[in-house]
Amino acid sequence: MGRAVARVIAEHVDVAVVAAADRAQSDSIGAEIGGAIVREALPLDQLDVVIDFSSPAPAARLFDLATVAKVPVVTGTTGLTSAQRSALVALSKHAPVVAAPNYSQGVTVMMELARVACELLGSGFDAEIIEVHHRHKVDAPSGTAARLAEVVCDAKEIAREKQRHGREGQVGPRPRDEVGVHAVRASDVVGEHTLVLAGDGERIELIHRATDRTIFARGAVRAARWVIDQPPGLYDMADVMR
Repeated sequence: MGRAVARVIAEHVDVAVVAAADRAQSDSIGAEIGGAIVREALPLDQLDVVIDFSSPAPAARLFDLATVAKVPVVTGTTGLTSAQRSALVALSKHAPVVAAPNYSQGVTVMMELARVACELLGSGFDAEIIEVHHRHKVDAPSGTAARLAEVVCDAKEIAREKQRHGREGQVGPRPRDEVGVHAVRASDVVGEHTLVLAGDGERIELIHRATDRTIFARGAVRAARWVIDQPPGLYDMADVMR
C-alpha cells in the first residue's frame, strides 16, 4: 500500500512524499519510495498529514505521537483493540482524522446504498454478506465486511451482536433478526464484497469487486488532501466524498 500511495501521489503536482516509515525488520528500510528514504520513524514535525496502512500496535503508537504533534492522520488500519481505538479517538480531539476500513470510493458508495436499501426494505428482507479475499489475508471477516455488517444492522435496527459468522452447527430456521457474514479465502483475489437482500420471491445484490489495489491508494490520497483543511474530529470516507 505504501508503494501504491506513492505512485498515486506522483500523479499530483500539489502533493509530495516527504517521509516514509516501515517496521524495523522490513526489507524496505533504506529503500526509496516516492522520493523519500524509508526509515523506522516519521519526522512528524515536518509533515502536513500522515497516511497509515500498518497493523494495530504501530498504528496506536502513531496515534499517540500524532496527538502530541497535532498532525492530521488518514488511517486504514483495522483490527484495533478498544484501547487502540481510544488512542485514535484521543488523537481526533487534537487533529482531524479520517479512519476507514476501506478507502475504495466505490465501497464507500456501496455502504451508502446498503443503508438506504435496508431502511426502505425493512425487516421483510434477510441480509447476508459474503466477502472474498486472497489466501494471504490474515483477518476474517475483512474490516470492510465488518463495517458493512454494522451499517446493515443499524439500518435494519438489529443489535450489532446479532451478526452470525458462518452457520456451522445451526439448528432450525434462520432468524429474521440476524445478519449473516461469510468469509472466503482463495488464490490472489484482491477483494470482493456482496450484500444479498432477499425477500419472498425477489432478491437484490449489491456487489463491489476490486481488481487493483491502487483504488485504495487513490481514496487515501483524496482523504489526505481533504483532511488537512478540516477541524479536529473523527471522519470517514463518506465525509470526504460528500
